[in-house]
Amino acid sequence: MNRESNSYTVVYATIMVVLVAVALAFTAQALKETQDNNVKIDKMQQILRSVGIVENAKSAVIDKYRSTIKQELLVRADGSIAQTYEGNKIADNEAFSLNTANAFKELSKGKKDLTMPVYVAEVAGTTKYIFPLNGAGLWGPIWGYISVDEDCNTVFGSDFGHQGETPGLGAEIATPKFIDQFSGKTLFDKDEFVSIAVVKPGQKPHREGQDYVDGISGGTLTSNGVNEMLFSSLRHYTAFLMQHRATADTPALSSADGEEAVQDVSMTTVIENN
Repeated sequence: MNRESNSYTVVYATIMVVLVAVALAFTAQALKETQDNNVKIDKMQQILRSVGIVENAKSAVIDKYRSTIKQELLVRADGSIAQTYEGNKIADNEAFSLNTANAFKELSKGKKDLTMPVYVAEVAGTTKYIFPLNGAGLWGPIWGYISVDEDCNTVFGSDFGHQGETPGLGAEIATPKFIDQFSGKTLFDKDEFVSIAVVKPGQKPHREGQDYVDGISGGTLTSNGVNEMLFSSLRHYTAFLMQHRATADTPALSSADGEEAVQDVSMTTVIENN
């Protein structure tokens, strides 16, 4: 083919375009897999931090996560469990990958047939329930995870993140100084879900009996966002929390109690027969 001809130029240009497109597609796919894996590991790290486990080595995160998280649940608004994942399904299922921000929005619109994730961890021999949080800060989305003890009321730990809050101000929600305040706080006032209030330093919440933490000085709007995020996210789990609170409050029957109960029944039978 004549290299000086128009047809040669067209064919050459077409071949180059195809080769470049293939190379770009291959590179994009390779990068996407890496990016998706990094997002997955980052999510695992956030969930682990909510129960006080900090694992910075990416190579160790997956093993640490799977040894800590015993179950990943999909639960309904009525508190019932729709699906349970465990074993080799941990971190490889809908409960882990579900977009909770969208789910919470749809639930707020009254769609009760949707499911939400709950992560069940074992820490120092005790069960912790971890719940995702999604909200809005001053400059963009904020999110987090909060864990509670087996009583489904007392906060064990938490972790918060943001997309673009102001450094030194709203961005302080992601620092230990702010996060550590939540440990030991409770979500319920007796049998009513009230969440945890985030208030201006030195002030108290409007509701008497509600636990609270100090917000960020100079980051009032972001603090308000965290306050709203906690309530609006966790309220969807109220039925689940209430059901598991009832289970945790039910005292176990010891063998001694069982023997005493049998003796009481026997004595009653003897008395009735007499």
